[in-house]
Amino acid sequence: MVRQPLTAAQIAAGRRLGAALRAARADRSLVDVALAAGISPETLRKIEAGRLPAPAFGTVVGLSAALDVSLAELAEVWRADLPVRQAS
Repeated sequence: MVRQPLTAAQIAAGRRLGAALRAARADRSLVDVALAAGISPETLRKIEAGRLPAPAFGTVVGLSAALDVSLAELAEVWRADLPVRQAS
């Protein structure tokens, strides 16, 4: 099966997701959050930079848990241009 290229809207949604995750991470170390989420720091770096606009569901679940941000909140960011609260 050949994967279809991402649309401009999907790329923009990925950039929003990356920015939201970066904001939720706040002053926590990228390495600490990546390891807590079960992913490599390079993967998290790519997601936050918008270079990996469609991360795997399991990756998003891990980041949701590591950052204490609900999946519903991350889904809303993906669907609409809404900010995610910063971690406390």
